[in-house]
Amino acid sequence: MAKPTNNPKLKLLGFNNLTKSLSFNIYDICYARNSAQQQEYIEYIDEAYNAERLTAILTEVAHIIGANILNVARQDYDPQGASVTMLISEGHHDGLPTPTNTKTSKAKSKAKESVVAHLDKSHITVHTYPENHPDAGISTFRADIDVSTCGKISPLKALNYLIKSFESDIVVMDYRVRGFTRNVRGMKHFIDHQIDSIQNFLSREVKDKYDLVDVNVYQENIFHTKMRLKQLDLDTYLFGEGSSELPPREAKRIRERVDHEIMEIFYGRNIQR
Repeated sequence: MAKPTNNPKLKLLGFNNLTKSLSFNIYDICYARNSAQQQEYIEYIDEAYNAERLTAILTEVAHIIGANILNVARQDYDPQGASVTMLISEGHHDGLPTPTNTKTSKAKSKAKESVVAHLDKSHITVHTYPENHPDAGISTFRADIDVSTCGKISPLKALNYLIKSFESDIVVMDYRVRGFTRNVRGMKHFIDHQIDSIQNFLSREVKDKYDLVDVNVYQENIFHTKMRLKQLDLDTYLFGEGSSELPPREAKRIRERVDHEIMEIFYGRNIQR
């Protein structure tokens, strides 16, 4: 699709009250043949996306969209999981205190990490969910991400960075512009930027790696894109072993099982094998 053209800058009456919300689910699929490997996979995910790593990701998101970080509080849980809360505001503010990190004592939690960031009247949230099937050998990791902003800054600027920050076999994205703002003459504006599709804001590198499908409702300023990896390299889905260690028939069976899992998640329904 053609890239959006630059519109003349709107002269607004006061603050830009439009809310721009980007929500997406990111899925990573893995095959772990036994309970020990499944537990190792959960532990790996818990370490790879702990509070420190999630804080670093959110910090970079704030920088990319042009927000100023006011405060950071983070929490790792026992046996697994993490939470981060980040207070940020639009633009740079002189005289504000230096951002602080607060790490409190460990507490019990389900296998889930949570991240919340407030941007004036806006927010960033990330929740991660490790999950596995005890018999089929399939383990999944899902990250739910929401970036909602108001003012001049746009969550779409951080889209490519967020996709690359997680191991993404499938990405399901929704973008919506809500509310309205007024120009200096009092006329309402229900959107302040040109967009035909979320794909307009994806890098060529990302689009080359994925098959993409759009469902857009232009009159409601609602845009939906989902994508899945084009190439299935079995070695990237095996945890604790390589495809060369497997008998050909076993490798074929696992490949079919992984592909079936990806198809069901991508289309959002159960598919008969």
